[in-house]
Amino acid sequence: MSDFVLNAVVRSDKGKGASRRLRRLEGTTPAIVYGLGKEPVAITVEQRELFKKLENEAFFTHILELNIEGGDNEQVILKDLQRHPYKEVILHADFLRVSEDCKVTVHVPVHFLNEADCKGVKTQGGVIQHQKAEVEVRALPSQLPAAINVDMSKVEKGQTVHLSDLKLPAGAEIVELTKGADHDAAVVTVAAPKGAAAEAEEAGEE
Repeated sequence: MSDFVLNAVVRSDKGKGASRRLRRLEGTTPAIVYGLGKEPVAITVEQRELFKKLENEAFFTHILELNIEGGDNEQVILKDLQRHPYKEVILHADFLRVSEDCKVTVHVPVHFLNEADCKGVKTQGGVIQHQKAEVEVRALPSQLPAAINVDMSKVEKGQTVHLSDLKLPAGAEIVELTKGADHDAAVVTVAAPKGAAAEAEEAGEE
């Protein structure tokens, strides 16, 4: 049983006109369910219910139980979400079917903990610079982390936390690191303030 259950209805009307009508008149969001070698199924979900679920960050990385009216329940993950550029409207959602023995790839948020107590900031005058807010992770559905935590308390000025420094559950892997060592990108850095860096450079030139 999933921590998240989302109700859905199979839809027969398709196309942009039908999608606009669903959002405007019925308060629903058009969506698609696909994957695992099965036929895609066009559905609708209640806009309000979807917004409520999206308030929980774990909704983006956890297995969801899609309760389709008149059909079978589907175990899925939210693969894509299209939002209106300025209105509070979800235009479309993509749900990918998953099974317990097949790995999936999702974007997992990075949480930076204890920034106020960071050694490089508190005692060394550094400034925290975030390079990544999320990381692409591949794992079995049961191994997917809800978030990746980075403890900043002991990070010193001039130090960088890279992808290879992140701690993941057993069996989970960072997609970028599978491409080679040169993809070990920076996640967060404690840098010297810009003014201090410029002064140090001028002093070196003199």
